[in-house]
Amino acid sequence: MRSIGAFLVILTTPVWLTGNAAAAENQELGRAGSLSEIAGCRSITADAERLACFDRAVAAFDAAERAGEVVVLDRAQVRETNRQLFGFEIANPFAGRPNVAAEPVLEAVETTLSSAAHSGEGKWIFRLADGSEWRQIDSDDVRFRNRAGEAVRVRRASLGSYMLTVGSSRAVRVRRQ
Repeated sequence: MRSIGAFLVILTTPVWLTGNAAAAENQELGRAGSLSEIAGCRSITADAERLACFDRAVAAFDAAERAGEVVVLDRAQVRETNRQLFGFEIANPFAGRPNVAAEPVLEAVETTLSSAAHSGEGKWIFRLADGSEWRQIDSDDVRFRNRAGEAVRVRRASLGSYMLTVGSSRAVRVRRQ
């Protein structure tokens, strides 16, 4: 999974555009309409008109954000989202966007064990303190201290798989649930 960049703007419903050329150009770059409108106001030379444009555009952007039509995340929020999504194979809808610095791909997460139990097939299901749940997919026996609070590390492995280690046990191949 590729990480999402420095910030993220998701537009789920359309917002108004005044139709100026700068806003249209920004729209072609893949920007949300309300952000394009704010950027487009810079091209207006008359001070009063430019200020009025900014006031309208910022008000629309604020209203869209409050209504949930636009979501803005800073880099720290993107990193936390990437961490929470670790193990899920989700295509990055923002890959290849101009001017979005790519976050390094998260290679591993470290947390602690909340609980572990055998599934009906005799394989382990691991519930971790970060809220994630991982299911053993290999058939090898694994011995570990099945105790809440034990250190756990989940890392990327070959061919899109993941390996989970509890304490100093051997790694077990897992899939995120």
